[in-house]
Amino acid sequence: MAENPPAAPSAFAQAAAAVRATEFRSDFVVREIPAPTGLAPEALALAGDVRPEEDGVDSPYGTGRLVLLHDEDEPSPWDGAWRIVCFAQAPLETDIGIDPLLADVAWSWLVDALDSRGADYRAASGTATKTLSKGFGTLAEEGDGAQIELRASWSPTGDLTVHIEAWAELVCMLAGLPPGSEGISVLGSSRKGSRG
Repeated sequence: MAENPPAAPSAFAQAAAAVRATEFRSDFVVREIPAPTGLAPEALALAGDVRPEEDGVDSPYGTGRLVLLHDEDEPSPWDGAWRIVCFAQAPLETDIGIDPLLADVAWSWLVDALDSRGADYRAASGTATKTLSKGFGTLAEEGDGAQIELRASWSPTGDLTVHIEAWAELVCMLAGLPPGSEGISVLGSSRKGSRG
């Protein structure tokens, strides 16, 4: 009696394997984290940190999260079977944080990172939020601070790994590390008490 050949890996299993095999610049550390439940039948989540001082702890330079979702039923808001949800944030010098165009620039960096890799996508949406803070009382010595945060989602088509690479570039850009700057000091960020 002939044995049945093993079943081919599912589309999600193939995509997850490709995502896990993605290589990142050495100053951006990526790890797999538990994926949120209830968003899609299949999901994979990553956390990425720029030059983390301790493994598994958000970096003081910049951090991000990405969730790859898959639903064969193609929910109508997705306009496809795949959806990427990402988050990226980084502290900034206060004079950069007050720039009125900062949120627009953060969004343009995501679009540019996707476009530079030829990453095709549909139904993009998101928010860019900048916050300014000032310490008082016992926190007054920490001084003023600023932070940029981008939350975005889109429906990828084609090679999913280029979308993962674009997310990594976005997190590094927000932290002050433009493409090709591996090993160069982090720019324009406020990190009192952090090692550089």
